[in-house]
Amino acid sequence: YGVVVFREAFIDDDTLVEFSSHLGTLAVVPTGEHDRPEIQTITMQPGRANPVLAAYRRGNFLWHIDGATEEVPQKGTLLIAREVADAGQGGTEFATTYAAYEALSDADKALIEGLKVVHTVSSSFRHVPGLTERQISDFAAHTPTEHPLVWRHRNGRKSLITSTSGAAVVGMEPVEGEALLSRMMDWATQDRFTYRHKWQLGDIVMWDNTGTMHKAEPYAEDSGRLLHRT
Repeated sequence: YGVVVFREAFIDDDTLVEFSSHLGTLAVVPTGEHDRPEIQTITMQPGRANPVLAAYRRGNFLWHIDGATEEVPQKGTLLIAREVADAGQGGTEFATTYAAYEALSDADKALIEGLKVVHTVSSSFRHVPGLTERQISDFAAHTPTEHPLVWRHRNGRKSLITSTSGAAVVGMEPVEGEALLSRMMDWATQDRFTYRHKWQLGDIVMWDNTGTMHKAEPYAEDSGRLLHRT
């Protein structure tokens, strides 16, 4: 299973950090929004969110994996619901790229075997409206990374590493590579591969980040949505 849901767990932040630490080394991403640097606050509420991160949070509305633009993507992610959005807003969708890979034709598996994909921060936000010139420049300054399109797991399973951050396929012409990445994204996000989580207070959702994409459903800045992430 790529996603595990604990309904209404209601653990505090110290316990969240302790629990998460049993699963591996925590990725510390200090945002200045929380007194525990291991915790990132996922919200767009004015006064509660770091304004510099507002554009990054809008990028959460697109399919992605956490850390795809880093040298080593994050192994897994946990989210706990501290406050939930107004009705009909702020759910989270997940797509299993294990099942998506396994359902590919033999021809497509042969086509993508061994391919590497260039991931960039700029690509993660290419469809996000309202970015400033400064933000676009800052995103472009990040160093690109490369990851295999097919991720081989220690247990022998394979998954697709598809993410909006994917900008190009190494060794392919730009148009050809972009078409392939777009086709793989469309394939992996079919309804048969996805799960939509409707948040309740205290829910914890954890997932295998190298075999599962996710995205937030749109929500307004004043919707009340507040999640804590490790």
